[in-house]
Amino acid sequence: MSFAVETQLLFRRKMLELMRQPVWIIAGLSSPLLYLALFAPLLQALAGGPGFAGKSVLDVFVPGIIVLMAFGSGMGAGWVTIIEVDTGVLERLTVSPASRFALLLGTVLRDVVWLIIPALLVIFVAIPLGFHPNPAGTVVLLAIASLITAMVSAISGALGIKLRQIGSLAAVVTGLQLPLMLLSGILLPLSLAPSWMVVLAHIDPMYYAVEASRVLANGSIVNGTVVTAFGALGVLTALSLWWATGVYRKALA
Repeated sequence: MSFAVETQLLFRRKMLELMRQPVWIIAGLSSPLLYLALFAPLLQALAGGPGFAGKSVLDVFVPGIIVLMAFGSGMGAGWVTIIEVDTGVLERLTVSPASRFALLLGTVLRDVVWLIIPALLVIFVAIPLGFHPNPAGTVVLLAIASLITAMVSAISGALGIKLRQIGSLAAVVTGLQLPLMLLSGILLPLSLAPSWMVVLAHIDPMYYAVEASRVLANGSIVNGTVVTAFGALGVLTALSLWWATGVYRKALA
């Protein structure tokens, strides 16, 4: 069986699992809409100020929310992996001839798809509220967000195999999520932050994604910020996939 067929079958399996859990679908769709409904109005008083010089505060806020969604879409992979370990699913896969990378990629692709669908919904809902997305820039923005989801999904799944405890995984993921989110300027632009925070933000990969997403939403595609984001996230995603595949190989040896 070819690698492409293996990946397709495993991706289909993961999508069917998702469709059987409507609570995850509802949560995935409602959370970003709640940010849009309950947090975005608080920013109206900042319109025209530092970091909000565009036509609408949503031109700054919505791209950041998409990056936040990208992180969240990949974060749940580890929980599912732990369940597969506990129920013996992962153990039964040790006899499978399927590529371990295909096993990983099935989950990663599922998470990427589940990022794009809610992200498009948020964009369409935000347009009549004042968001002005650039069509070509939005496509590239979703590509950058997909890299984040792939990276986080791979890391989360591998940590699920290594830790094998939901509590331990939750502690690691939660401990990383908050500082990464705050330092990236997702909810508020870092132009409002003190200089030490701006310097510290440069070690956060999500910072580059947020900066690029806001540039792309305004239609500036050929831009140094976008190139830097693709370069940094591309390397980190490749390393994450490589490491996670090694973890899968050891677990299914």
